Amino acid sequence: MDNKLIVSSSPHIRSDETISRIMLDVIIALLPATLASIYYFRFNALKLIVLAVLTAVATEALIQKLLKKPITVNDLSAVVTGLLLAFNIPSSAPWWIPVIGSAFAIAIVKQAFGGLGHNFMNPALAARAMLLASWPVIMTNWVTPGPEAVSTATPLAILKGEAANQVLPSLKDVFFGNVGGCLGETSAILLILGGLYLLYRGVINWRIPFTYIGTVAVMMLIFDGGFNNMVYHIFAGGLMLGAFFMATDYASSPVTPKGQIIFGIGCGVITSVIRLYGGYPEGVSYSILLMNIVAPLLDKYTSPRVFGEVKQNG
Repeated sequence: MDNKLIVSSSPHIRSDETISRIMLDVIIALLPATLASIYYFRFNALKLIVLAVLTAVATEALIQKLLKKPITVNDLSAVVTGLLLAFNIPSSAPWWIPVIGSAFAIAIVKQAFGGLGHNFMNPALAARAMLLASWPVIMTNWVTPGPEAVSTATPLAILKGEAANQVLPSLKDVFFGNVGGCLGETSAILLILGGLYLLYRGVINWRIPFTYIGTVAVMMLIFDGGFNNMVYHIFAGGLMLGAFFMATDYASSPVTPKGQIIFGIGCGVITSVIRLYGGYPEGVSYSILLMNIVAPLLDKYTSPRVFGEVKQNG
């Protein structure tokens, strides 16, 4: 029997993974922290999450219909954007904050640049930055978990000395989420669990989250008072959410292995500098957004040489 060489067009490496399957994995990974936020912040958390997700889905469907494009809300990417945006909002925010934020994330940051895969920034983080610049008081009005919802400072603000009359919560409370902050800062343990699930499923790889978290850990160990402060910097605030779920966004992060490592280190350095020397106790959102802008350059200068490429002389 003669052997035949069958020539076909690329891609030659195929996968059973679909966008909807990947997004469903992300939703599953975020589910434990979502339930924790509802447990700690009650109806306010549920309201903000539902409004953010529904607005994101409705905005995407409306824009695609107006532009006469296929409606792709079934791929669940808008659901993930809405959920991540809700995670970046304090539980005390009024109902219209997630509505405006989700509409901005989908319409301006995602669809205006061509839709899924074409956005150069993480939509949820860009929307958070817009909301923080527009309504800074609302976006930094933290309350304690539970029915009383008393105003409080975040652990990072206390650590930075911005709340002299308050003491740091215990590490146990920080690990499990019984602290003030955004909905997505509820439980470091559950966010790590979700991140490990994404690693197990192959949705993300280790390079960005591990280099990001590791860089913050090293810098805080050296420049901010040693081991105890380092632990708070790692597990309090939005580091776990950002490292596992937002810095790893396919569209706005590098694709080359070296680029991903540099990206993670860059995020860690910028986060640390903002936390230590900036006027804001948190730095995750801005660090990822700034590195999103640099991501195409990282891919350009870290991409391997094409097979057969000859270096030009002169």
